[in-house]
Amino acid sequence: MPDPRLPIEDRIVAAIRQIIRAVDLHSKRLVEEHGLTGPQLAILQEADRLAPVSPGVLARAVHLSHPTVTGILGRLETRGLIRRERGTEDRRTVLVHVSDAGHAALASAPSLLQDRFREELDRLEEWEQHQTLAVLQRVASLMGAEALDAAPHLATGTQLAPAGDDAAAPADVDATSKPASRAAPRRARPRSPRRKPSRDEPS
Repeated sequence: MPDPRLPIEDRIVAAIRQIIRAVDLHSKRLVEEHGLTGPQLAILQEADRLAPVSPGVLARAVHLSHPTVTGILGRLETRGLIRRERGTEDRRTVLVHVSDAGHAALASAPSLLQDRFREELDRLEEWEQHQTLAVLQRVASLMGAEALDAAPHLATGTQLAPAGDDAAAPADVDATSKPASRAAPRRARPRSPRRKPSRDEPS
């Protein structure tokens, strides 16, 4: 709890900082102990619940843009946690299946931070829920963030792209991945022009 001796403005800022730290610590622990980001775990959970499921339906279920989900599915498939197969009835359809390794990862992974928060929120009276929403929306407005698009996921900004923000789709990055370095192109050595022999020089 923020120090009660602090001015009310500082206590409000400290409370906001507590929320940010809780999200950061949970996201860090999830990556370090289970090798998954919050969005990756959310997609893996929904893919298991809806399987077999198309990427489009999956994107709507987790409230993320289609390009974001496609990128995350590619990383999960590389790790062998899911597989994508063509539909038997419609070969144009791609369906996502959770692999045995994916089921093992789900069995050992903790619940998502937003899921635990929803459980606590459900225990409140309806008027308390609306009051909480109004206060948080007011805080977002005071911070000039009311116009920002946001998905209902408690994850760090480097792990999550907002729903509908296709330009930010690559934001979900595995902690172990590093951008491939490009070798500098070799510069061609200038060729000296051939000197024509004069008439007095032997050919």
